[in-house]
Amino acid sequence: MRDPLLFTGAALAALGVALGAFGAHGLRPRLGDAIATWETAVFYHLIHALAIVVVAALARADAELVGLRGVGWLFCAGIVLFSGSLYLLALGGPRLLGPVTPLGGVAFIAAWAWLAVIALRGGAGS
Repeated sequence: MRDPLLFTGAALAALGVALGAFGAHGLRPRLGDAIATWETAVFYHLIHALAIVVVAALARADAELVGLRGVGWLFCAGIVLFSGSLYLLALGGPRLLGPVTPLGGVAFIAAWAWLAVIALRGGAGS
């Protein structure tokens, strides 16, 4: 059975590893102090890509846990907004991207909170 969320989580995890290696080996001399920003982006990217894979697997295993797929897609949005904006800022992107980063953080927080609610309710009515 095809699972777009599981595929997206796995693809984002692979991308996160590639971007981490690229930053460590290819960009470090170019980025200077901005390497810390790049590393923060990679860290949050990888944690939440793994969270997407876990959430997708749980959703496949237990259809009673209503809302899990929404949590996964919210993690995806967080990666794009939070890590994506940090990657671009580290590469010298426009400073107007700065306000995008907290929106990604809010998406991460909302996804984790939603997951906590699902866990408390056991999925019913989520």
